[in-house]
Amino acid sequence: MTLNDLSRRELLAHVGCGFGALALNGLLAGEAQAVHERGLDPYAGRSPHCEPRAKRVIFLYMPGGPSHVDLLDPKPRLAVDHGKPLPFEKPKLERTRTGNLLASPWKFTRHGASGIEVSELLPGLASRIDDVCVIRSMVADNINHTGAALQMCTGEQAFSRPSLGSWLTYGLGTENQNLPGFVVVSPAAVFQGAQLWASSFLPSAFQGTLVRDLKNPIANLGDPAMLLDHQRSKLDALSRLNEIHQRDRAVNSQLEARIASFELAFRMQREAPVAFDISRESEATQKMYGTDKAETEMFGKQCLLARRLVERGVRFVQLFDAPANNAWDQHGGLRENLPNRCRAVDQPIAALLTDLKSRGLLDDTLVLWGGEFGRTPTGEGDNGREHHPFGFTMWMAGGGIRGGMTYGATDEFGWHSVQDKVHVHDLHATILHLMGFDHERLTYRYGGRDYRLTDVHGHVVQEILS
Repeated sequence: MTLNDLSRRELLAHVGCGFGALALNGLLAGEAQAVHERGLDPYAGRSPHCEPRAKRVIFLYMPGGPSHVDLLDPKPRLAVDHGKPLPFEKPKLERTRTGNLLASPWKFTRHGASGIEVSELLPGLASRIDDVCVIRSMVADNINHTGAALQMCTGEQAFSRPSLGSWLTYGLGTENQNLPGFVVVSPAAVFQGAQLWASSFLPSAFQGTLVRDLKNPIANLGDPAMLLDHQRSKLDALSRLNEIHQRDRAVNSQLEARIASFELAFRMQREAPVAFDISRESEATQKMYGTDKAETEMFGKQCLLARRLVERGVRFVQLFDAPANNAWDQHGGLRENLPNRCRAVDQPIAALLTDLKSRGLLDDTLVLWGGEFGRTPTGEGDNGREHHPFGFTMWMAGGGIRGGMTYGATDEFGWHSVQDKVHVHDLHATILHLMGFDHERLTYRYGGRDYRLTDVHGHVVQEILS
């Protein structure tokens, strides 16, 4: 009997728990590939290549590019040479002719047992710095938001590719069959939009589930009649019709994803309302995240929701700090706007790290913070900074990461990454490694070739692993 001879439900029963074992060998071998590409039970948990250090990821994404030299990469030389020209030739890749060196207006002090220097703009993060690995040597390849954000979220600058969250849910499935495996929370529109969480040529079931309205996170989820048995009968009938429609047609991952989404939505009606309802949290927890204050309410709710989702088995949660397009894009108004953004996210992020740790979740939850690039050490006018992919900062915590350390360095001005350079591809390879994958083996065949998140690049940054 071949796969084509089996009905959808018979196939699910036939495969059962054995799919994880079939998928283990590269995830794309023989009949496992046929099952997977047809989207059958796409949310089922699957085994990675090796023992994972992390089971889930929270990506705290700051659209626009946070300024590393003002937040986590102090440069005393900027204060000494403030107002002077940069003493070396700038890269040919630049957008505008920025002016002279611009010192940070904010003080840095050492925190924690590790003594890592953190800006006064991030007191909450400073209080948790011993849990954090600050990577000061990040580099990317694109100087514009669109290409750089695509590279950070999908590994590719220009073309449609599956997002990081899609690759992970494709490889691992989800721990909870009643919730999506990949959730994106972005209360306002992001300039690059759905490309940043799309599944591209991976089966459509692995794209991110977008949450815009935190009061009504998933529209049309409720069953007004509350007749679950009746709904089950309707879905069974619809499934049989879809099977008939599909029987003599080529593989259509969008149709399979739609079938899977109906099934998932039915299961979600019982669990999702509870998972997404942050009002169920105690008053003390709400205050810890800052949901009671106007400036921290929005991102506080996002971080609290992320914790509720990962503790219920959601594989990948990506939060966009997006009160407006590219909120961290301070070409002007740096002295006013950067403190505003830091106040909005700092308390919620510190609360998230504290909460995860107190619940025993930080050990196997990887938390990642950053944007698509940094900002220039030179000024754009006297109160702004330009885009800067040549050396910038991100941080990671939990899930197999060594806390209380810095890794890599930029030069004395904060312009070039000069020590232990970490490319975006290296970051992705390291994330996949922590989740149990060899980034060179997690592949998908499309258009006659095998694709992977890291393309033909990337190495695991072993030095930051615990």
